[in-house]
Amino acid sequence: MRAALYETTGPAASVLRVVEVERPEPGPGQVRVRVALSAINPGDMYWRTNSAPEDFRPVGRYTGRVPHQDGTGTVDAVGEGVDASRIGEHVWIWMAATGDVWGTAAEWIVLPSERAVALPDGISDELGACLGIPAMTAHLALHADGSPRDRTVLIAAGAGAVGHFAIELGRAAGARVVTTVSGPGKAELAKAAGADLVVNYREPDAARQILDGIGPVDRVVEVSLSDNLELDLAVAAPGASVVTYAAGAEEPSLPLFRLMWSNLVLRFALFHTTPRDALLGAAEGITAALREGALTPLPVHSFGLDEVAAAHEAVERGLIGKAVLDLR
Repeated sequence: MRAALYETTGPAASVLRVVEVERPEPGPGQVRVRVALSAINPGDMYWRTNSAPEDFRPVGRYTGRVPHQDGTGTVDAVGEGVDASRIGEHVWIWMAATGDVWGTAAEWIVLPSERAVALPDGISDELGACLGIPAMTAHLALHADGSPRDRTVLIAAGAGAVGHFAIELGRAAGARVVTTVSGPGKAELAKAAGADLVVNYREPDAARQILDGIGPVDRVVEVSLSDNLELDLAVAAPGASVVTYAAGAEEPSLPLFRLMWSNLVLRFALFHTTPRDALLGAAEGITAALREGALTPLPVHSFGLDEVAAAHEAVERGLIGKAVLDLR
């Protein structure tokens, strides 16, 4: 079978290549999935450029890593302890390459059964491939302090992948949702996702627009604490929580007295180290939202497996939407 692989760190065009490897067989508790779409996240860029030597392990006759955590496909074999009725299931995949070197950028992969989740009838590969890390992160951040029902939630970067699903999952959970964007095109994407209010954070009266338009916020799903903390503090209700899931190069400086005065809660979420029960709960919640028709795909940009380097470069240039490798 064919798989994308990198055997050392570096730029996409220099280190990524497509090779022939033996098709893997599922072990105990695992399923094998014939991959349809392999989805690319910014985190995949991090692993490609920052993997340590011990992160490279045997992949057939090579020593390297097959990239990508997310995707969709069909279960075609199961390991010991997995119900054979799963064969033929259409699934969405999360965290495929965590704790392993087999990501979804291959014609077949094996992974723990619980990380291949049955897609409800009628859900497309394109929507399923957009889930994984973005939707799981959005769900974890939204529910970090309990249900967001009847709460006002501010979602930073509502046109991004996490922001898109945070808007939709927030609305599905009964929250009032305001989101920030950087321009008109992204505002249209956020409105289409169902935000009650969309505000350009670059406008000098952004905080006033939020307070006048929807009121103080109870929860913030934050992508860049160092850039957005002033806005978050300006609109946060007393006792609000800010959950940040990403980090820039600049470390934030925290105004401790203002945080204490507001009784603000700062939380930090990292998908890869989240407890298993919380991850499984997020996967269950996302699948329930799919059944309700509450989730929609991001703009999907398809590449062939042989174009894996070009796909990574598109993500690095700030592609709006989701880059996927189409292996169908």
